[in-house]
Amino acid sequence: MIMDQITTAVLAALGQLAEPAVKDAYEAVKALLVRKFGKASEVVKAVEAVEAKPDSVGRQATLTEEVASSGAARDGELLQLAQALLEKSRSTHGGTHSVRQRVVGDGNVVAGSGDITINVDRRRDTKE
Repeated sequence: MIMDQITTAVLAALGQLAEPAVKDAYEAVKALLVRKFGKASEVVKAVEAVEAKPDSVGRQATLTEEVASSGAARDGELLQLAQALLEKSRSTHGGTHSVRQRVVGDGNVVAGSGDITINVDRRRDTKE
């Protein structure tokens, strides 16, 4: 799964909402999503679902899907706010953030930007 900038920013910020600068930037992203797509939109619901369980790979995937299908990933204003949120998250967290994903299956493509580390576990379940 390739994670878009908005999803990446949201996930990076969730553990740092006690920091006023991060919280303000996060709330700006969320408010713009509500303004552009509506409080009851699937993309806003997906943000709220990932807020409740930020470590849930399923909820992260749903957020990525809803950001893409809503068109939010192509919205210049949202991308600008997401970039500002990422910068705030990085500056309050020693310049780094991490997102952990578990990808299962064959032929998957995983990508990222910046200083990224991808660990691959090639073990397969074997039935004997």
